[in-house]
Amino acid sequence: MDTRPPLPPFTRDTAIQKIRLAEDAWNSRDPARIVLAYSEDTRWRNRAEFPVGRAAAQAFLQRKWVRELDYRLIKELWAVEGRRIAVRFAYEWHDDSGHWFRSYGNENWEFDDAGLMTHRHASINDLPIAESERKFHWPSGRRPDDHPGLTDLGL
Repeated sequence: MDTRPPLPPFTRDTAIQKIRLAEDAWNSRDPARIVLAYSEDTRWRNRAEFPVGRAAAQAFLQRKWVRELDYRLIKELWAVEGRRIAVRFAYEWHDDSGHWFRSYGNENWEFDDAGLMTHRHASINDLPIAESERKFHWPSGRRPDDHPGLTDLGL
């Protein structure tokens, strides 16, 4: 069985590592890469969608980034215990009409022994913002290490 370190049980430091790896993957906007961090039978709740399995999660992500353009995401640890991690996040994106949004939310994650995410429960709210209100300014892809996180940005 392939593993995706760090593995549970998580410490604060290994949870932060796991979160950054997830953030980096999602900022790649590469659904095929992202779903490799999830178990074959992963179960998600994302707004009103409930994908089950890697193929459904990948299809969900492909649809997501057709609609959410110039996506930039920051994730931050909220809590950790054993094989579970709670994350808060915010991401900025615009639609095909050029209207910008900041989406805020929380995720609850659960992992198997191999470090694959078996459950992802996300609650998300979208806030329309003016382009001048954007806070996430980096080239497409991984957030630079020196870019502020959510707490530093007052989010």
